[in-house]
Amino acid sequence: MAVFSKIKNKILGIPNEEYFIDDYVEIDTKKEPSTFKTKIVVKQFILQDFSDIKDPLDSLREGYTIAMINIKALKEKDIVELKRAVTKLKKTCDAIEGDIAGMGEDWIVVTPSFAHIYRNTQTEEVSHSHRGEF
Repeated sequence: MAVFSKIKNKILGIPNEEYFIDDYVEIDTKKEPSTFKTKIVVKQFILQDFSDIKDPLDSLREGYTIAMINIKALKEKDIVELKRAVTKLKKTCDAIEGDIAGMGEDWIVVTPSFAHIYRNTQTEEVSHSHRGEF
């Protein structure tokens, strides 16, 4: 019966009896808990030129950044470049299985795969026909 008990305890993750001393459990305090070692970062980016798209894309590919991207300057400067930037963001978002949405007139939010953007009247799908502007 002792062998079966040891096997059952091993499967259930219960330490063997030799670790119990007077109803106490010996714990290895040097072992780190298995939690996230990296914090999630919510980072703001501003697109003034198409070349500014590199930083948010690199951050998103790392997988620990939620990007809030202000597109106002690029929208006022060059709508064609804005369309290219949005297309690139959407392709990267699809590749990382993330989520992307417009927030208001001047912001786009892009998340990695572990996050989902709640949609309401102020959050809309990002598309080339966003209120006829891009």
